[in-house]
Amino acid sequence: MLILSIESSCDETACAIIKAQNGIFELSSSIISSQIVEHEKYGGVVPELAGRHHLELCTNVVRLALDQADITLGDIDLVASTRGPGLSAALLVGMTAGKSYAMALEKPFVGIHHHEAHILSVLLEHDDVQFPFLAVLVSGGHTMFVIVDAPGSYRVMGGTIDDAAGEAYDKVSRMLGLGYPGGPIVDDLAEKGDPSIYKLPRPMKDNLYNVSFSGLKTATKYLIRDNPDAKVEDICASFQEAVVDTLSIRIKNILKFMSAEEKPAKAISLGGGVAANSALRNAVENLSIKNKIRALIPEKIMCTDNAAMIGVCAYYHYKLRGEDELNIGIHSTWDLTALNIEQI
Repeated sequence: MLILSIESSCDETACAIIKAQNGIFELSSSIISSQIVEHEKYGGVVPELAGRHHLELCTNVVRLALDQADITLGDIDLVASTRGPGLSAALLVGMTAGKSYAMALEKPFVGIHHHEAHILSVLLEHDDVQFPFLAVLVSGGHTMFVIVDAPGSYRVMGGTIDDAAGEAYDKVSRMLGLGYPGGPIVDDLAEKGDPSIYKLPRPMKDNLYNVSFSGLKTATKYLIRDNPDAKVEDICASFQEAVVDTLSIRIKNILKFMSAEEKPAKAISLGGGVAANSALRNAVENLSIKNKIRALIPEKIMCTDNAAMIGVCAYYHYKLRGEDELNIGIHSTWDLTALNIEQI
């Protein structure tokens, strides 16, 4: 099966061609056009601007993906687009494009859940993945902990009650005058700093599965205000250590829960933009070694929004749920557990 997939949930316009057979995937092409430069001066993504850029870029990105894969549209067997969650103006462009290609080619179409795609993307890079595993999704818009019992069977154990981890990184970067996006900038500086100099709080540490980053963001604001001569590297290191500790505590708690129900995790996976963070990757690797399970950590290019993960998810969506009608709409918000097969 040759799958053409389109991702346009936020500020990346992406298209990929995936070859899929019996759950084995080969990435034939992956094109990602980022809009970071366009949004940088605003300190964040402007939805209307994102939608306009998707409209300008989408056709060319699809053409480049086909050229890179050395195929034509006529070779495609299945078309997929991100249906949600995401920015409405951005999602509409990708969904409209995907449905148009499917209609013109008379091929089936599926609308994909962005979070499910991040979860199942590990199946592209890692062979023989065993279930259940714990998926940790950490991005600018979302922080979630999901037990994956099988493709199409998800238990959301917890997540953020306010700011997502990536959003907190962006805001701290802005406080320090470092630029956008904040994640990679703060991560690079944190590696040069000393996290022991400043002790920042670990918010909601008594909550087993949920996290909060608004209090940490405020504490960092006061740290910056009250220590004008502090080294930026030390502030970044202290902030990053607090974020990673906060996430690690919940990972440990959920692993204990899974063991207690006699369905221990076979692996921990990372997904989302913050999955590119060096400290978080090291923490998950160490937790996996300690618990004698696999660490499913994607290449950094696969942590950002991309269409390859949409293609992998499309295979399972089509296999488990069939094709979607072409009159389906977008979901700017969308509960992941609504996809569970027992509810279909």
